[in-house]
Amino acid sequence: MPVASLLPFTVTPNRKSASPTSFRLTEKFILLLVFSAFITLCFGAIFFLPDSTKLLRELNYSLALHRHIGQTALLQALTLGRYEIKSLFNKNICRQFFLLSTFSIMSTNCFSPSVYILQSKHYKESCAFTFPNRSKSSINGMMQFSWDNYKRYAWGSNELRPVSKQGHSSNLFGSLKGATIVDALDTLYIMEMYDEFEAATEWVERNLDFNMNAEISVFEVNIRFVGGLLSAYYLSGKEVFRRKAVELGEKLLPAFKTPTGIPWALLNLKSGIGRNWPWASGGSSILAEYGTLHLEFMHLSALSGRPVFAEKVMNIRKVLNRLDKPQGLYPNYLNPNSGQWGQHHVSVGGLGDSFYEYLLKAWLMSDKTDEEGKKLYYDALQAIEKNLIRKSSGGLTYIAEWKGGLLEHKMGHLTCFAGGMIALGADGAPDDKTGHQMELAAEITRTCHESYTRTSMKLGPEAFRFDGGVEAIATRQNEKYFILRPEVIETYMYMWRFTHDPKYRQWGWEAVQALEKYCRVVGGYSGVRDVYANTPNHDDVQQSFYLAETLKYLYLLFSDDDHLPFEHWVFNTEAHPLPVIKKQNPEIANKLK
Repeated sequence: MPVASLLPFTVTPNRKSASPTSFRLTEKFILLLVFSAFITLCFGAIFFLPDSTKLLRELNYSLALHRHIGQTALLQALTLGRYEIKSLFNKNICRQFFLLSTFSIMSTNCFSPSVYILQSKHYKESCAFTFPNRSKSSINGMMQFSWDNYKRYAWGSNELRPVSKQGHSSNLFGSLKGATIVDALDTLYIMEMYDEFEAATEWVERNLDFNMNAEISVFEVNIRFVGGLLSAYYLSGKEVFRRKAVELGEKLLPAFKTPTGIPWALLNLKSGIGRNWPWASGGSSILAEYGTLHLEFMHLSALSGRPVFAEKVMNIRKVLNRLDKPQGLYPNYLNPNSGQWGQHHVSVGGLGDSFYEYLLKAWLMSDKTDEEGKKLYYDALQAIEKNLIRKSSGGLTYIAEWKGGLLEHKMGHLTCFAGGMIALGADGAPDDKTGHQMELAAEITRTCHESYTRTSMKLGPEAFRFDGGVEAIATRQNEKYFILRPEVIETYMYMWRFTHDPKYRQWGWEAVQALEKYCRVVGGYSGVRDVYANTPNHDDVQQSFYLAETLKYLYLLFSDDDHLPFEHWVFNTEAHPLPVIKKQNPEIANKLK
C-alpha cells in the first residue's frame, strides 16, 4: 500500500508581512544586498558544491513535487548545502538539465528511478522520499483512458470494442455481465481512482446478479469475478464484495459434482449442470482450469466460515497425488469420470500454466505452512527444467511443449509468466538452488523480451518458435497476434522487485510506448492481429484483463516495493492481490484446516 514519504524538516510560513512602501532607503539597500547574496549563493550551490551537477542530473519527474514534499523546504536544503540527493539506483541515470528557482524545479520527461535518499552532509540524519514517476503517472493515464471509454461506450457489458465503440462479450461468461467492472475494481483502488471505484462499487451492488440461466467458464469466472471481488473486499473493506464473492462461490460448487471431484470446465449457474469443452481430449478437464481454484476457494472458506470450499480444492490434490506422472510431468488433460490422464500433452503455457503458479502461491499464501504445496511445486519445476527447458543455438533459454515424449520447440506468450514465477519461488528453493533459479528466471525473461524486440511493433506474438532457423519469432499466421496480454509485463515486475536491475523498468517502458503507438485507438485500447506488420490491424477488443493485469503490473513495476509488498500479498492469476493468511491469525488458520 502507498506509504507517505516524510522529510526530517518542515518550513513554517512567515505570518508577518510588511508593506514595501514603509521601508526606509537604508532598509531597501540592505534588502537588495541580501537578495543579491541569496542569488549568488543559489548559483554557487548549483555550480560549485561537490557533485552538484550530478545532483541536478538525478532529479527527475518533479513537476508534481508539491504533492509529496514542500518545494521551498527542498530548495532551502539544497541551496544551503546542508543536504545532497543520492539515488538509490545509480545505473542509467538520465542526463538532464534543470532550472532551479526559488519556488520550482523543472525537468524534461525521461525514464529514471524515482526513489531517492536525502542525506545530511553534516549530521547523521537521512530519509527516503519519492519523486513522482512520470512513467507511473502515464500508466495511470492509460488506465483512466481505458476506463472512461469502457464507461462511455460499454458500461455494464463484459468488455469494450474500442474501434466500433460498443459492448462485447465472449462465450466465457454466458449472460453474466460486468467482467471489466469487477476485473478492474482493485486496479482502480490501487491507482487511487476512488471516484471511479465508487461508481464501480455502486454497479456491483445494484446490478451484479448470478441468478440467471447462463453457462459460464468456471475457471474464468473464478479468477476474474471471485478473485476481483475478494481483492476489492480486502483492499476496501466494503461488505458488498465479500457477500457477492461468497454468493458466487456457492454458485460454482455444483461444478465439483463428478465421480472424482475434479470440476467441470463449464457450468450452468441456474441448473447446476456441468460439462467439459468438447475439444478437450475426450471430455477431459484441463489442468490450468481445475488447478487454478485453490487461492480463491481457500479465502472463500476463511470469509464464509464454511470449510466446503477448501475441501473441494484440497481433494483435487488428493486425486493428482494418486496418479503416476510421466517423467514427473503433469499432462494437461484429466478425465473427471475415470480419474485418468487424457492425452500426454504437457505445457507450461496455455492449458497448464497457472496450475504450477498456484502450487507455489498456495504455499506462500499460507505463510509458508502448506508444505505439500511447496513440495509439489519444486518437484514439478525440477521435472520441467529437466524435460522442457532448452537453450537455442543463439543462447536463448525457452520452455518447450511436450507431446507424448516429443518436444515441440514452441513457447507461448502465456508461458512468459514463468520468469516471474521462478523468481518468486527462488528464495525457498531446496538444496541452495536460489541463485540458479534466479539466473533461470532472468534468462527466460530475456527470451520473452527478445520475442518483443524482434517484431515490427515491439509487442510479443501469441507464440514464438525455435526451429527452422528462427529464434523467438512466430512463423505461423495464427500465432502473430497480440491481445493486450500481461505475462511479459508481469515477469518484468517480479524481476524488478527481486533485482532492482533498471533494464526491467526500461523494458516495461518500451512496452508502454508500443501500446500507445499501436494499440491505442479513439475508443480505448485494442489488440492487433499481426505484430510483424508495419501498421496495426486492430481486433477491436479491449480485454478485461488489460485493466486487471497489464496496466496493474505496469503500475507496480514503476511503484515502490512497499506498494503491495510480497510478504503480505499474493496475486492470483488475474493479478488480483489476496492477503497472506498469517500464522498469527488462528481464527482464519483454523477455518482452513
